[in-house]
Formats: sequence, C-alpha cells, structure tokens
Amino acid sequence: MALIQISEPGKSTAPHQHRLAAGIDLGTTNSLVATIRSGLPVTLQDENGRYILPSIVRYQADGDPVVGEAAKMTAIQDPLNTISSVKRFMGRGIEDIKVSSGDINYEFVDTESSVPRIKTAAGNVSAIEVSSEILKQLKSRAEHALGGELTGVVITVPAYFDDAQRQATKDAAKLAGLKVLRLLNEPTAAAVAYGLDQKAEGVHVIYDLGGGTFDVSILRLNGGIFEVMSTSGNSSLGGDDFDLAISQWIKQQAGITDNSDQSLARQLIHKACAAKEALTESKSVVIDISEVNGKQWQGTLTREILHSLIDPLIQKTMLPCKRALRDAGISTGEIEDVVMVGGSTRVPRVREKVREFFQCEPLVDIDPEQVVSIGAAIQADILAGNKPEDEMLLLDVIPLSLGIETMGGLAEKIIQRNTTIPVARAQEFTTFKDGQTAMSVHVVQGERELVSDCRSLAKFELHGIPPMVAGAARILVTFQVDADGLLSVSAKEQTTGAESSIEVKPSYGLSDSEIENMLRDSMSYAEADVAARNLREQQVEAERVILALQAALEVDGQRLLSADEQQQLQDLLKKLRVTMQGNDHAAIKRAIEELNQASTDFAARRMNDSIRSAMAGHKVDDFSQ
Repeated sequence: MALIQISEPGKSTAPHQHRLAAGIDLGTTNSLVATIRSGLPVTLQDENGRYILPSIVRYQADGDPVVGEAAKMTAIQDPLNTISSVKRFMGRGIEDIKVSSGDINYEFVDTESSVPRIKTAAGNVSAIEVSSEILKQLKSRAEHALGGELTGVVITVPAYFDDAQRQATKDAAKLAGLKVLRLLNEPTAAAVAYGLDQKAEGVHVIYDLGGGTFDVSILRLNGGIFEVMSTSGNSSLGGDDFDLAISQWIKQQAGITDNSDQSLARQLIHKACAAKEALTESKSVVIDISEVNGKQWQGTLTREILHSLIDPLIQKTMLPCKRALRDAGISTGEIEDVVMVGGSTRVPRVREKVREFFQCEPLVDIDPEQVVSIGAAIQADILAGNKPEDEMLLLDVIPLSLGIETMGGLAEKIIQRNTTIPVARAQEFTTFKDGQTAMSVHVVQGERELVSDCRSLAKFELHGIPPMVAGAARILVTFQVDADGLLSVSAKEQTTGAESSIEVKPSYGLSDSEIENMLRDSMSYAEADVAARNLREQQVEAERVILALQAALEVDGQRLLSADEQQQLQDLLKKLRVTMQGNDHAAIKRAIEELNQASTDFAARRMNDSIRSAMAGHKVDDFSQ
C-alpha cells in the first residue's frame, strides 16, 4: 500500500527521516550551493573556506577537467581550453552566440544537431557538459558537508531564461547526477530569502545583475504568498560587460591593436575585473599589463572614468525596469524596497543609479552573491518534505505570450505574458476546409499579431479528424506551463477523442536582443499589427466565401440560376479575388458583403430545393411531432 504522506499533518519529519536537499545558484561568473542547517540557511564552503566557486572549467588532454579557482588561475596561460561564462551559451545555437568575455573566441564546431560544441584538448564539449562539471563540484561539496547523498536540489535560473535555456539547465543537472526538484527564478529566490527572513510584505523589486544576466521582477508578498506581478530583463547583460568595457579602455590607452593574442585578451579581462572590484573601496587603481608590444604598460583608472564606461550599461538595465513597472501597473511610489541581487550590484555606481531610479534605499542586508542560493535552499528544504507545515506559495510568471498559428498566418495568443505559472489554458478551434481530416498545430511565442513576427517553438500534427463540413469540427488545443516554466501542448478532436501532443524543448533559444525586441516591437508596431491582423482576417474570410460559393455554383448553378445571374456572381467573385490582393481590409469587407448580398437569393433557392427534396413523398403531418 502506498503512503500518501510521510509525516503527520502540521509536524516535521523525524530526524532520521530528514531529507538532504540543497539550493544551487548556477551563475555566469560564480556559482554557490546552500542548505538548511538547524533551521537556518547557510552557504556551504569548500575545504579552503571559500563559498564561491568560479564558473570556469579547464579541459586537459590527459586528465579530468579542472573546475573553479584552479581553472581560473590557469585561464591566462590556456584561454582556449578554459571555458568561462558558459551560462551565456546555454540553450543557444551557434548563430545566436555572441562571445562577450573580452576578445576571447572559442572555436565552435558544427554538429548534426543545432547544439554548438566547443573544441578543447579533451574533445568537443557542449555548454551543457561544461555546466555539468560545475554542478558536479557543487554536488560533491554539499554531500561532503551534509554527510550523505542529496535527495534533490533547487537550481535557480534567470527569470528571462526561455524554454530551451531552462531545459539545458535541467539536462546539465541530470548529467551531473542531480535530481531537480524545481527550477526557481532567481528574483523569486531572492524574495524567498528576504521575505522569510524579515517577514516583509507589500510590493518589492528584485534587481538582479549577475555576471552575464540581468533580471528585474516586481513581487507582491502577502501572507506567505510570493506573487510575481511582472518580470523583465536581458539574458545577456551583466558584470562581464563591465569588464569588457574596462578592457577595451585599457587596450585603447595602451595602444593594443592585435586581437589575436588570446592570453593577452584573458589577462586584460582579469585585470579589468580586479580594477572594478578595487574601485568599490578606492577612488583610483593602478593597472599593470605585461607583454604589450614586448613592454610593460601601466595606467590609472579612476572612479570617474569607470562611471563613464559603465553608465551606458547600467542605463540598459533601467529600460526593463520601466517596462516591469508598466506591466505591473504601479509607480515607484508604491514600492516598499529594492532587493539587490548578484555580484555586480556590489558596484557602488549600480546602487547609486538604482537608488535614483526607484527613489528608495536598496536592500543589501544579505550578501548579494549569496541571497539567491539561500532562497533556493529554503525552497529545496520545503520541496524535499522537511517542512510540510510551511504554507509558503511561489507564483512565478511567463515572460512572453504563447499561442498557435491560425489561418492567414495570424498568431492566436492562448497564454498571455506575465500569466502566473503553473498554468493551463485551452481554446477551441475548427477546420477551414470541407472534409479536412488532419490539422497542423504551430506553436509560437511573442507579442506581435502575425506569426512571421513571432518566434516559432514547435510544430506537430493532429490526425483522425472525421470528415465534416468546414467549421463543424471541434478541436481543443491545451497549453500547459509547469512550475519550471516548461511548455507542453496538446490538441484533441472532441467527437472522436483523437489526440496529439508535444513537449516544447527546442534545441536553442532566443538571443539577448530578441527578447527585448519582441516586447519593444509589440508596442512600437501595435497600430500596424492591428491593421495587418484586420487585413489577414478579411483575406481569410474572403477565401472562405469564394470557396463556398464556387462549390455551390458547381453543384447547383446551372440548375437554379439563369445565365445572367451566373455571370453576375462570377463577376463579383472575380472582383473579390482582385480586391483581396490589396491592402485595404475595409474594401475587402465591402466586396464580401456585396457578394453575400448578391448570392442571398441563390442560397434561398438552394435551401428551398433541399426542403422540397426532403419532403417529397411525405405529408406535412409526417414532420410534426
């Protein structure tokens, strides 16, 4: 007999039943693992007392991969075999990848699949495999500290990670031998950490600027319910870009024009990062660069220069902030506080600009680099069953609308963006042609009205539709988004029960600019999109009317209409065909109405003829019951 509950309601599990769980912050620059000890969240350290694990993996021809600090130390000497900031590559195709870790260009290898692989001394590796090595180290650290095997983990991801990026993260965890209890959005994890720690309620902003990603989320905390009101961000913007801007300044000052020296490029990135961190406490820092045209170069970077370099990048984070406020329907005056998350929020200039924008003091009570892993650990402890009495509820949202393609290349949205997940939505559709026995379902993502302006996610087919007249079939299309943000779609014919479904797991996802562009374009082209949709709808309706009238004329035209009447309808059909090629939806609508009016008498004659045929040989009394 199966047990339905492992402890009595309202009671914790017994000590010997305590399940070992951990929260993992798989970051672009650094990664961390945390757990719950004696009821308190703690970030776990390695044997040297370091809680941060640099997200860097070095591959060797004759040995196991080196991960973390040791890999970071050899990055300058072996840049092409030392992979950093791999999170930027997760779930992306070769054409989407823009390597922004300085001027270091890894050698990508084309494969039969769309998943890119990086050439190393140990063979070709994917971003998923690189990430799995980082996760293996964190798993080992957690199991060593806890003294046993992990029951499961919660891994955090940027709120703006799409389906492909989330699935890639899950695949990396599976490869590392980890059971993923849930993928948790990083801003939500931060809210968990602060909300449970301070019992904070009201509207809060989570400003998360990491090494390679930026997220902003607006959450309402009330009675243990964490509701994400809106989210926005950029999946390819972070501290790495600060380092790149500084390294470009160093190159300019030192007169470096050669971009082929990968060791020098890595050295510049490291020096830039160190200078950025030093300017947190100091007003200026001296930078030494070796082997510049065979010489040593030395220069001074001041806070003022740093601000001029990074201000445009910080400003790029403010655009998603404005969008999130607008989507949530609130003003800055309604915000209780701003939680700072991510190592890049240590930069004083970032905190200054955030303070100016939101008009309130940013919260930095918890280490910005640890807060996400702490929130993940709290959630992992709950999901593992160690806190059955906990009533905390997490309500995340999807970042972009989901729907299907309908006739005329129109995008019919089934789940709107910023809808709370997990969620299921269903909508009925029908057939376009008589006798149609199959239907193609094209799943799309985006805010525009036309499929051509949205992103294609997947396609599948539904077969087994019984032959019926156009519009008679009832096909129920259901969209389901789980707590991890992963999508599944099914289509079911209501009469026969014929069903087909698909899990949307694309091999690569949106580029960093595509996400921003989708939302920006949806607003910029709103009026044009409405006009385009109206045009397509009238064109589809015109095509339907033409097909139906042609079929009727072929069957009954000569029998029920005079030659003049037939000619009149044919002339109007020709006129409609010409009009529907144009761009005036109102003109198409008028042509449809004109044709419908002219064919009304023909339709009436066909109906009367059908009734006479049905009643032939019968009395009226036979039909009255």
